[in-house]
Amino acid sequence: MNITANSFIKFYKSSIGKKVVVAVTGLALIGFLLGHMIGNLKIYAGADKINSYAAWLHSMPIVLWGARIGLLACFFGHIITTIMLVIQNRRSKGSQYVYKHTNKASSASRTMIWSGIIIICFVIYHILHYTVRFANDYDSSAYIDPNGNHDVYKMLIDGFSWWPASLFYIFSMALLCWHLSHGFASVFQTLGLRTDKTWTIIKATGYAYSLVIFVGNCSIPVSVLAGWLS
Repeated sequence: MNITANSFIKFYKSSIGKKVVVAVTGLALIGFLLGHMIGNLKIYAGADKINSYAAWLHSMPIVLWGARIGLLACFFGHIITTIMLVIQNRRSKGSQYVYKHTNKASSASRTMIWSGIIIICFVIYHILHYTVRFANDYDSSAYIDPNGNHDVYKMLIDGFSWWPASLFYIFSMALLCWHLSHGFASVFQTLGLRTDKTWTIIKATGYAYSLVIFVGNCSIPVSVLAGWLS
């Protein structure tokens, strides 16, 4: 066990090791974004559907909290390792590992840290707003549906009815998907899955995936503000 831990630490200290950690945690977060969006889109099926889905998730507290802890570990591990990698690469300058087909940094990659900071603020706000339910009454009896489940439908409607919250959500989601459009392709490149034949497809898939996530998630606050969901 000690040998394994030492080997990982040694690997993690290297530039390549950090890139692999960023890629693996990024892949986990990419998968979560899709699953989270699909769950949220159940709001279009009505209150019973999304409330029952939320109740089902909370009926498995060990699995739910295990997933939450794992996601938080991936999230902060991804961010911290990315920052460490940037610092390490700047210090080493020309000595860092560079893939032979590396292209010029896109506008997304040049602003990854700044967009990442705003995304961190958004995630913290989002968790406090809908998960912890801080500074609101979403845990009150007013948010219990006729079946005795927590009324997630009403919570989302009320939350997004306040236009500043919806605007911040849409802005943050735009940054997240801009961040994702670069990160998606980087994951495959770091894991050695890039070839000259597949690179164009990978980049196109990344852009398409980012667009789907953006449209799917942002459709909810837009629908609430437009009165299509009430």
